[in-house]
Amino acid sequence: MKKIAMLIVAFTMTIAAQAQYTYQYKQSPFHADKYYIGASLSGLDLNYSGLDELKFGAQCEAGYFVFDNFALLGLAGYNSNGKAPDSFNVGAGARYYIEQNGLFLGARINYLHANKNFNDLQPGVELGYAFFLSRTVTLEPAIYYNQSFKNHSDYSNLGLKLGLSIYLND
Repeated sequence: MKKIAMLIVAFTMTIAAQAQYTYQYKQSPFHADKYYIGASLSGLDLNYSGLDELKFGAQCEAGYFVFDNFALLGLAGYNSNGKAPDSFNVGAGARYYIEQNGLFLGARINYLHANKNFNDLQPGVELGYAFFLSRTVTLEPAIYYNQSFKNHSDYSNLGLKLGLSIYLND
């Protein structure tokens, strides 16, 4: 019962913090001509794919809001898997932010290099929430899915990630 009560309190505080931010700053944090820099951790046994025992991933992103609530991103990352070889990825993506509640929807394409002979082009999607810690810094939990067309059972993955991002004016 205590866990449910704490979950309700945390949810209420999140909604109140977002409403306070909107009221206090009165300007969209996701407006055009703003830069975005983010880093995230993924895995930590919170994902699933055919080759993983324990997975740890680190990604960095940089982007630019070309329109209000719409950003284009450049991506780079490193993943360490249990059975599979370590992999590196680079890619590009886009995010659309729903300003009223802080949710974002993302789509991306990654080029994955896992070992000497495995290279794959993987499209992916994500759904997350931008929780503002300050006027420009956010904590961004997200769920993601990356689809491998070359080896679906071993390299497609579904997981959670936790990011820290900064939104900068030009």
